[in-house]
Amino acid sequence: MNFIANNLPVAIIFLVAVIMVLKSCIKFVPHNTAYVVERFGKFQSTRGAGLNFIIPFIDRISAKRSLKEQAVDVPSQSGITKDNISLSVDGVLYFRVLDPYKATYGVDNYVFAVTQLAQTTMRSELGKMELDKTFEERDHLNTNIVNSINEASAPWGIQVMRYEIKDIVPPNSIMDAMEAQMKAERVKRAQILESEGDRQSAINVAEGQKRSVVLAAEADKAEQILRAEGEAQAILAVAEAQAEALRKIGKAANTTEGQKAIQLDLGTKAIAAKAAIARESSVVLLPDSGTDAATIVAQAMSIIQTLNKNKSAGGQEDDMA
Repeated sequence: MNFIANNLPVAIIFLVAVIMVLKSCIKFVPHNTAYVVERFGKFQSTRGAGLNFIIPFIDRISAKRSLKEQAVDVPSQSGITKDNISLSVDGVLYFRVLDPYKATYGVDNYVFAVTQLAQTTMRSELGKMELDKTFEERDHLNTNIVNSINEASAPWGIQVMRYEIKDIVPPNSIMDAMEAQMKAERVKRAQILESEGDRQSAINVAEGQKRSVVLAAEADKAEQILRAEGEAQAILAVAEAQAEALRKIGKAANTTEGQKAIQLDLGTKAIAAKAAIARESSVVLLPDSGTDAATIVAQAMSIIQTLNKNKSAGGQEDDMA
C-alpha cells in the first residue's frame, strides 16, 4: 500500500500521458473534409471522413481541406472592351477542392490564387467583346471565364463550378449615351406603333367605305330590279285591264243596244272634237259629206260589224276543229 501511495503521482502522470498519446493518435475527420498527413515532413497520405489513426510524434496533419463548394467574392476590377470602353466589373466565384494533395502542395493559397486568376481572366475576356455584347451575352461571358479558369487551375486540384457577374458599370459618359440611345429607341418604337395604328385605322376606314359603297350599290341594284319588276307588273296589269275592257266592249258591241251606244259615243266625241277645233282656231272648215259626224259613225259601225263577223267565223272554225 505504501508503494502504491508513493508511486500514485507517477501513475497519474503516466495515465495522462497515455491518454494524450491516444488522443493524438485518433483523428475524427468530418464529412466532406480531407486531412493531409505528413510523416517526417514528407507527404504520407490523405485521410477521408471518419475514424483515422496516425503515429504520434512521427505523423502530423499538415492541412485540412474542405471538399464543399465555396463562394468567393471577386473584387471589382477595371477592364477595357474591344471597342476601347473602360468597364468596372465584379462577380462571385464558386469552386471546390477536387484533390487535397494538389491544393496543398500545388499552390500556396488556392483561394487567393483562384481569385486573382478570375480577375485576370475577366479582363482578358472583356477585351474580346464589344460593350453592347457584354450586356447581351453575360451568360456566354461567364461560361468563357469558367472554362479559362478551369484550364489554368487544373494543377491546383481546384474545379470552378460557375462564375456570376454581379455588376458591370461603364463610365458616366457612356451611361448618359446609353440612356439617350434607349430613350431614342423607345421614341422610335412609339412612333412605329403609332404609325402602324394609323395605317391600320386608315385601312379599316377604307374597307368600311368600300363595304358601304358595295352595299349601297347592291341596295340600288335591288331597288332598280324591284322597281322594274313593279313597273312590269303594272304594265301587265294595265294591259290585262285594257284587254278585259276591250273584250267587254266587244261583247257589248255585238248587241243592238251596244251598237246604238257606240254610235252615240262616237257622235258625241266627234262633236266635241269639232268644238275643240273651233275654240283653238279662228278659221273653221266645214266638212263635206264624207267627213261629217254621221258618216264617221257609219264607218265606225261598219268596222265593228266586220270585226264581229270575223270573230264569229273564227269561233265557228274553232268549234269545228
